[in-house]
Amino acid sequence: QVQLVESGGGLVQAGGSLRLSCAASGRTAGTYAMGWFRQVPGKEREFVARIRWSYGSTSYADSVKGRFTISRDNAKNTVYLQMNSLKPEDTAIYYCAARTTVGGLSRASEVAYWGQGTQVTVSS
Repeated sequence: QVQLVESGGGLVQAGGSLRLSCAASGRTAGTYAMGWFRQVPGKEREFVARIRWSYGSTSYADSVKGRFTISRDNAKNTVYLQMNSLKPEDTAIYYCAARTTVGGLSRASEVAYWGQGTQVTVSS
């Protein structure tokens, strides 16, 4: 089992920045990929970004490319999401996600472990 704990959410004005963190604990030795999803009420949870743990390769949703950056600290078993130029439409609950087997991490169905979520609110 892997436990994920997010932090760093909050309220920010449009154009501002926030950095989310997600610390993994438990059986993290076999982590294959970690990432972020987000969800607003009444909508499905959507992919934001992911990073492959060993190679560090990244992937982003088109809606956040050029504004968000995902990174990791292997020693701390922590993944980060730096969010710049935030827009009101980025408002959502952001969830950390992980999988420990080879495969994708761009659909909610591909996620093995979820964090509890952290609220990000961007005011206009």
